[in-house]
Amino acid sequence: MKVIALILIALVALEHLYILWLEMFAWTTRGKKVFKGSMPEEMFEKTKTLAANQGLYNGFLAAGLIWSLCIQDPVWFKNVSLFFLSCVGVAGIYGGLTASKSILVVQALPAVLTILAVLFFTS
Repeated sequence: MKVIALILIALVALEHLYILWLEMFAWTTRGKKVFKGSMPEEMFEKTKTLAANQGLYNGFLAAGLIWSLCIQDPVWFKNVSLFFLSCVGVAGIYGGLTASKSILVVQALPAVLTILAVLFFTS
């Protein structure tokens, strides 16, 4: 059952690597399509630096989750993975409440489900 938790952690990490790419490198191209309707199109160029900063933070979350997958000690694995998943969850809840409700489903829900998997499927 631990493999389920590991797969979910990897998926959340991959999601945040995608967000890193989107916000740091594709904000004015693909970002316009992904976030269509969330703000006027002319704002994408003006907010490019802000989005890149957000993308960098998402990269740190992904790095922490990937690091947790490399930890052999079960206690450290659980603690590190729960810390970074909690950061993702809190960021997702905050984003869902302040920016877009869809962030609750896209970011917070996977983090919460993965937290539950880590708690119940790992030693």
